[in-house]
Amino acid sequence: MKIKTFSIGGIHPEENKLTHDVETKLAALPQQAIFPLGQHIGAPAKPVVAKGDKVKVGTMIAEAGGFVSAPIYSSVSGTVFKIDTAIDATGYRKPVIIINVEGDDWEESIDRSDKLELVKDHPELTPEEIVNRIKTAGVVGMGGACFPTFIKLCPPPTAKAECVIINAVECEPYITADFRLMMEHADEILVGLELLMKGAKVTKGYIGIETNKMPAIELLTRKCAEVFGSSEYSVEVVPLKQRYPQGGEKQLVDAVINRQVPAPPAIPVNVGAIVQNVGTAFAVYEACMKNKPLFERYTTVTGKKLANPGNFLVRMGTPMKDLIDACGGMPEGDNKLLAGGPMMGKALTSTEVPICKGTNSVTIISGEEAFRKEPNPCIRCAKCVSACPMGLEPYLLAKLAAVQNWERAEHEEVVSCIECGSCQFTCPAHRPLLDNIRQAKATVMGIIRARAAAAQKK
Repeated sequence: MKIKTFSIGGIHPEENKLTHDVETKLAALPQQAIFPLGQHIGAPAKPVVAKGDKVKVGTMIAEAGGFVSAPIYSSVSGTVFKIDTAIDATGYRKPVIIINVEGDDWEESIDRSDKLELVKDHPELTPEEIVNRIKTAGVVGMGGACFPTFIKLCPPPTAKAECVIINAVECEPYITADFRLMMEHADEILVGLELLMKGAKVTKGYIGIETNKMPAIELLTRKCAEVFGSSEYSVEVVPLKQRYPQGGEKQLVDAVINRQVPAPPAIPVNVGAIVQNVGTAFAVYEACMKNKPLFERYTTVTGKKLANPGNFLVRMGTPMKDLIDACGGMPEGDNKLLAGGPMMGKALTSTEVPICKGTNSVTIISGEEAFRKEPNPCIRCAKCVSACPMGLEPYLLAKLAAVQNWERAEHEEVVSCIECGSCQFTCPAHRPLLDNIRQAKATVMGIIRARAAAAQKK
């Protein structure tokens, strides 16, 4: 077995796949569901319901707010309580729709059967119809980036797609939701991949999986041979070395097809690849074959001191507190609550933050691990440079942020940072490198946007 990986940087955090063998459970319905309107990259969705309206599971409650946007569907049935603001994963109050849950009535248009639908049996699914159904269902990238999926399938005229790469890497040290999804719904994922390839008008596909998920590698390799053996499509399962952040788009493209994506604004399709998360492939299957909008997802709830960590199929809008309670409740003592994993997850200030389209994990870091160590002066060891998967100089970018030298930070390509945290993880002086770099990146991107807007006015 040939094992591949990306070429620059990377680290290997201690693995804590506590829920690796825990089968997915159906999470209980919340008493009240909270739906942020900004569950995706781009313009927030616009409400199409009002206080007092009755909704079912699968009812659209907010339409796309622009081209780069996605609609939002209710995951519960009940009454719209109010349209208000609430704290989301950013820590800020953002617009939300709040629904009081009453029963579990679904829209009749959704196919709730377990029958596996195959692409060959649906000639009506042209590439254009596939893209349209994905767009209508509100499917976005399920790995956390939440970029509207239909846009990736419609590359600009200057780029030509050659393959679809399914990101099944799951390189964060705690998360297992994607692994369980592969083990429990491999057939649907492969149909989703075929739909993505047909929608993108390509015949080559890859599934990248790290070698700590050998059961998934073996299962999908066998099923790919059965499904695509005599098909017009060619799909290869690519075993990958355990290495963080291999789940990053650019790192995955490098590892799988040995092509390097240039600095922004270049994207993977500029080198022929369309990258989609394995959860996205499953959502595409449900959208196209079951007429099911995206309103639930597979999520890991984990932590070393959590009594019963697990994997859940959870309705979006469910407060994280409900899932934590289902796992035995918040551990005693000091804890840090993360939306996502410990490497790229966002620290939260409230357990009432709801599960959204991009929430692949709820992670609780307890005890000493929850506290940052006191930063010391940089010792010029260059470990951060060696670890950076983008070939940047994190110590320099952090310094430029500290002195607010935004022009130099732009010149040093701060916008290429993927915010993986490898630099901060490896720093022996415990310096807050990523914190400073994030500030510089956000500021520089704002400057770039303002400059572009000013140029358009001329």
